[in-house]
Amino acid sequence: MLEVAAAIIFNEQGQILIARRKEGKSLGGMWEFPGGKLETGESPQACIARELQEEMNIAIAPGEIYGIYDYADQTMPLRLIACKAVYTSGEIRLTDHDEYRWVSREELGRFRFAPADVKFVQMLQQGI
Repeated sequence: MLEVAAAIIFNEQGQILIARRKEGKSLGGMWEFPGGKLETGESPQACIARELQEEMNIAIAPGEIYGIYDYADQTMPLRLIACKAVYTSGEIRLTDHDEYRWVSREELGRFRFAPADVKFVQMLQQGI
């Protein structure tokens, strides 16, 4: 099973960072909580810190695990480990995404999320 970490990043206003996957990539055009594949021996927190620096040019302070969701579709089963994080510095520069937004919990429902991320969208909307 592929293990992937996702960052639920909050800014000073309490908004959450979401990003849209580039067209032509797997799930292109869908929104997600940014992150990536865990490397061998890497914690989810270390993974999201590394991935956000590589993919978005920002520094974050990773926190506790928000939730774990095992998702399976026709391609490959994956375990998505979401961690809370706080944006600390850096100007966002996209490489794997074509757009990003800072949104409130209430605004999350306006976006079409990748299927594995939907569980965490629902949790955030419920205030969990």
